Amino acid sequence: MTDLRKLGSSDLHVFPLALGGNVFGWTADEAQSFAVLDAYAAAGGNFVDTADTYSSWVPGNEGGESETVLGNWLASRGNRSDVLVATKVGRHPQYTGLSATTIKAGAEESLRRLRTDYIDLYYTHFDDPNVPVEEIITALDQLVREGKVRAIAASNISPERLAASIAFSESEGLARYVALQPQYNLVSRDTYEGALQDTAIRYGLSAVPYYALASGFLTGKYRPGVTVDSARAGGAGKHLLTERGLKVLGALDRIAEARGAEIATVALAWLAAQPTVVAPLASARTTEQLPALLAAADLELTAQELAELNAASA
Repeated sequence: MTDLRKLGSSDLHVFPLALGGNVFGWTADEAQSFAVLDAYAAAGGNFVDTADTYSSWVPGNEGGESETVLGNWLASRGNRSDVLVATKVGRHPQYTGLSATTIKAGAEESLRRLRTDYIDLYYTHFDDPNVPVEEIITALDQLVREGKVRAIAASNISPERLAASIAFSESEGLARYVALQPQYNLVSRDTYEGALQDTAIRYGLSAVPYYALASGFLTGKYRPGVTVDSARAGGAGKHLLTERGLKVLGALDRIAEARGAEIATVALAWLAAQPTVVAPLASARTTEQLPALLAAADLELTAQELAELNAASA
């Protein structure tokens, strides 16, 4: 059985692959979503990630669809205590920004849709520079004190604001961020490596990177001259136009063939081996897409393989 990993300084222990819920209620209907969640849980997975805004970008949706699907699944399976639920605040069309009022109201709505009385990990989805970190942290701390949130985290935040937030938490004895959700993968290393990663290391934060497979590019299905019918084809396809993207695909092809593994598995295993990363985040629209993701939890790349991928993606 795959060992769980401790999330920062919290008492949460997570499966080394987080399941992304962005597709629930979007490209996966409730039945498909339930099937994926069942398969993930059956494999030992316990860490499901969503956000209050998923999937407000779809015509006819208002945001919260993913949380509703996840809440219905938890209620129907009766397994709330076995699953660590991560969700986010700040981007829902009706609850935008990180004022104390918005954080409190957004949390109540998430709890209602998730059909639970607590959230295991609560992220600020995007930093709101218009709100002082003191106000944000105080509001999040209040949710922790009320038992509505177990641990807090940040996504899409600058190193400076992250450090200031933690300094305030520590000086006032308030809840502090335990994890970070940055964009990070083999073809997008610059957004995390450097000052943000250094800050995470300094404060003992765990990283749960999103776009771990670069919108599907790192599954290997996007190739020059190949058309892929996917809602995310545009995001993935842009990497085909870069020298880095093609070099990374070449290295992934070689290592995957040598190891008898899927390309996506190797890409996630590289990410899992990076400093601070505890659980890469990836989503599956169908149960067929899940095995390649789950296999990353048990694939340990050699120093030589990591070096080859580092060189290709530099």
